[in-house]
Amino acid sequence: MTAGQDGGAAERGPGQRRRVERALRVGDRLGRPAERPRRQVVTSPRTQAARRSRYPATREIDEQTRLGEVYMRSLVRTQFRLALFVCTVLACVVGGLPLLFLLVPDLRELHLLGIPLPWAVLAGLVYPALVGGAWFYVRQAERNERHFADLMESE
Repeated sequence: MTAGQDGGAAERGPGQRRRVERALRVGDRLGRPAERPRRQVVTSPRTQAARRSRYPATREIDEQTRLGEVYMRSLVRTQFRLALFVCTVLACVVGGLPLLFLLVPDLRELHLLGIPLPWAVLAGLVYPALVGGAWFYVRQAERNERHFADLMESE
């Protein structure tokens, strides 16, 4: 087979050359020359553009549809769980202090800088714990709202 007969197979790699030769043999067996299949390239003019929903999720909430109610209920439920968690932790800490002083009477007798330890703990540690719990709640609530807003924008 010459370069003119195989349509430039000598310029191709060994794997492609074998495929062309095999196609020619099959074509010879069928009684017609081997034809290359026509290649078509299918492309879209919008290869990089993101598809936007025709009906945004925020519209579901604004129109108070059933789906909008589900979205809002999930956000409210998430915020409620967060509030219950923070309140439970703070209640255990603040409510546990009197129980601690009741169960360990020696702690009631200790003094810190001339102040009885129960009063020092109530005056000095409870309020920073409340402020820390409030800070944690606000930070997590804003994070939940950001995730919810991202969800609404992506749909």
